[in-house]
Amino acid sequence: MDAEGLHLNIDYVGSSGVVLSPEQKAALQTSLVILQNENKFHKVYFWGKIVGVKEDYFVAQGFDKDEFAGRKTFYSKDCIHWGLLPPATKMMRDQSKLAKGRFTGDPSYEYEHVETKKVGEGEDATEEEETLTIKEEDRLASVITEIDEDVRIVPRAAFIKTPTGQVISNRSFEGLSVSEAAKLCNYFHFREPQLISEKSILQRASLDKAIDFMDSVEEDIPRGSWSLQFERGSGLVTLRSLLWQGYVFCHVPGQRKFGSVYFGTGEKNLDLPFML
Repeated sequence: MDAEGLHLNIDYVGSSGVVLSPEQKAALQTSLVILQNENKFHKVYFWGKIVGVKEDYFVAQGFDKDEFAGRKTFYSKDCIHWGLLPPATKMMRDQSKLAKGRFTGDPSYEYEHVETKKVGEGEDATEEEETLTIKEEDRLASVITEIDEDVRIVPRAAFIKTPTGQVISNRSFEGLSVSEAAKLCNYFHFREPQLISEKSILQRASLDKAIDFMDSVEEDIPRGSWSLQFERGSGLVTLRSLLWQGYVFCHVPGQRKFGSVYFGTGEKNLDLPFML
């Protein structure tokens, strides 16, 4: 959710249980502006909150003009002081999946994972235990990256791809109509496309290269992993992810206003296919 006007826009997702105290709103309003100026970001977004056992992590992201490249993630425990998270590598992401349980709220906390390996062959084979340590800071960076890849969405035509390959905000975007907002095919995953290359030449011929360069939410597996609802008559549309419970996207039809936040424990709902 855009840091500009956060104190007003956060109320759009209030019906989903996303609430910030007046103190947190006031602190974020000031600290995110300072964060943007200090790092010379084009835009800063309030990403959400990951709830820990002892303390919570508030997360913000800074972007350059090209919103696909140069993304930096920050975390804070008091909404005032921000720490930079390391970029999540493939090795970090694989290791963080081994850490079980909720976040503690201490970035220096280390999870321990014990693996047993067989050494030797036949009767001489022996089992050795190998202990792997995973830092909570690395796990936090990995979970945020995974949530962004799996469920971060934007309305169709909100962003355009320039001939140079940059992804920038579309100034002529005036919001989806009420009938368009009711269809999942008008919401895209805000990431590099993964499914467009699998489409037939005939299907790709009907796509607008400047607008339809991302994957549609409609093609998500399993089907039914999104809950779409209208509120305030048809004055607000919200999409909730059932895969990452706590992720909420909102859009005001006919206006440029849209945004999303994640307020949850940072645990993926792996039972979803059996629940649908």
